[in-house]
Amino acid sequence: MKNFNDIQPIETWFEGINKLPLIISGPCSAENRIQVLETGKQLHATGKIRIYRAGIWKPRTRPGSFEGVGALAFPWLKELKKETGMLIAVEAATAEHVKLCTENSDAIDILWIGARTVSNPFSMQALADALVNSHFPVLVKNPINPELALWMGAIERLLACGITKIAAIHRGFYPFEKTRLRNIPKWEIPIELKIRIPNLSIINDPSHISGTTEYIREIAQKALDLSFDGLIIESHYKPEEALSDKAQQLKPSEINELLNSLEYRCTETADKKIQHTLEKYRHQIDSIDFQLLELLKARMDIVERIGEYKIKNNISIFQLRRWREILDGRIEYGNKLGLSESLVRKLLQIVHEESVQVQTQIFNQKL
Repeated sequence: MKNFNDIQPIETWFEGINKLPLIISGPCSAENRIQVLETGKQLHATGKIRIYRAGIWKPRTRPGSFEGVGALAFPWLKELKKETGMLIAVEAATAEHVKLCTENSDAIDILWIGARTVSNPFSMQALADALVNSHFPVLVKNPINPELALWMGAIERLLACGITKIAAIHRGFYPFEKTRLRNIPKWEIPIELKIRIPNLSIINDPSHISGTTEYIREIAQKALDLSFDGLIIESHYKPEEALSDKAQQLKPSEINELLNSLEYRCTETADKKIQHTLEKYRHQIDSIDFQLLELLKARMDIVERIGEYKIKNNISIFQLRRWREILDGRIEYGNKLGLSESLVRKLLQIVHEESVQVQTQIFNQKL
């Protein structure tokens, strides 16, 4: 069985896509021949887009919405590929979709799996089984809800079927309550995914996170600052006429302007002076981290003593008044130091939960 170390980074999949960040662009959905060709040729003319994306099957929330043209799009995509040399990516949601893409492999190069499919392990397994012995690389979008295990599980199902050309797409997570963004980024989740699977390339989808063109640059820049491997951005040569997601699609000329405006940062540098300065700061962080761990150990030792004292004197573990005092007091002090309330609160909650667990174990041992 394949494992995470067998995953091939996206820049090794095809000739000509070895330069990162990789930019993927195209319409939310393929609508007609003119739209597919005109959007693709304009994107190709920028000199920045190597992979063209277009949904041909569109899983919509409610019936009656435009659900794609299906197999009708294959000749259009084949024609675009022949004229421009672009690689073509489409979404597959069923085993039948995989079969049709395989039969039209002269038009299709890459498949992506959408958030709704990734959210259903049965659907995901059926797709993985259909992809056995397939030549298609696969892009795996994050599930609808912020569940890292589900995202990783989808990747594991593909690996178990022998697929190693896998990358992830971070398109954000569905918010129950309305926010300024269509989807909540929750950047910590794709970062944790990268930590756990270092070989996995992660592409950011600022279009679906934003929901409108207004925030695409902000989200795209954030992704690049976090060393994402690329961007997948929706584009339509006439967004106002788009049959799906018109509010979040940029014209090809606007894509070009966007890409020119972004700051591209290197992950490493050959400049010895810069490296020396960074190493100095990193050594300082290392020293502080070890001090933090030593202080945390000292704090937990006291927590154990308090637990022993509580059980001897028949005092309950959780003291709401004391917890409120700690939380309010530390947040106030943290604010004076310039630390965000969110950071202080999260840190204290983690430490408090561990403290309660330690004292609970002491109580259980005495029973």
